[in-house]
Amino acid sequence: MPELPEVEVVRRGLVSWVRGRTITSVDVLDPRSLRRHALGAEDFRGNLQGATVVDVVRRGKFLWMPLRETPGATDTPTVALMAHLGMSGQLLMQDSDVPDEKHLKVRLRLSPVAGMPEQLRFVDQRIFGGLFVTGMVPTDDGGPGGQAESPVALIAEEASHIARDPLDPAFSFDLFYSRLRKRKTGLKRALLDQGLVSGIGNIYADESLWRAKLHYARPTDTLRRGDAERLITSAREVMLDALAAGGTSFDSLYVNVNGASGYFDRSLNAYGREGRPCSRCAAVGINSILRREVFMNRSSYTCPVCQPRPRNGRW
Repeated sequence: MPELPEVEVVRRGLVSWVRGRTITSVDVLDPRSLRRHALGAEDFRGNLQGATVVDVVRRGKFLWMPLRETPGATDTPTVALMAHLGMSGQLLMQDSDVPDEKHLKVRLRLSPVAGMPEQLRFVDQRIFGGLFVTGMVPTDDGGPGGQAESPVALIAEEASHIARDPLDPAFSFDLFYSRLRKRKTGLKRALLDQGLVSGIGNIYADESLWRAKLHYARPTDTLRRGDAERLITSAREVMLDALAAGGTSFDSLYVNVNGASGYFDRSLNAYGREGRPCSRCAAVGINSILRREVFMNRSSYTCPVCQPRPRNGRW
């Protein structure tokens, strides 16, 4: 499943290709990829054809393109095209002479711009992702909806329930810490709660906790402010490092908008490194082997020395 850095890589790539361009036609090759658009393929086409892409916006792992229905107009967009990448969804820019991908589901043809590909293609092998049109609503705090080139205080309705992510300029640590202390749960469970902080999935949770020297079962209701600040700082650093590398690429199906995979998996310090030495401990002459534990039907990776188990952990 793509996490925040992967989706931000797609957003940054996509905005340079589609912003300001008009959708001239829509081909739906597999209606299963529109199952979240309740009114069906014809309504989907009707909403998109002739609309202009105003921006590409992301909050957490949610990605959407605000649409202006009349080309050249300056009114505030009221609808958006939302992309849910699921396990294997890809948004690819292609020239019209490039053969269709095997798992191509939806094709958008865009108004011509010199030197730019003509088509935006949604490719999805496992069909867990999809596209749909949704309304735009005001943000609950009056801030921008998410990461964007021209931020406005609107958010795609389906993303309005999630909290801001650590890379969001409007992220409030004070609000995060207040809500964190009110929860009686383990630290990693809290990090995965999109209503508390968005965009952090299993991989980056483990990496952030390792960098902050915190165990995933530390109780949230007794976490000191300094520890929480160190955790959020670590989460930002991990995600920025991943962005610089293009995201992780454990799943060969994940590619960015140009078809290139990320390389951050080569720089992981904890996730997937069971049985290997902890690099931080090794640097000071301590022999500590990373361990894997089952967590919420997934895995958690920790160092037994620099991430000691809490006495009153919440598992």
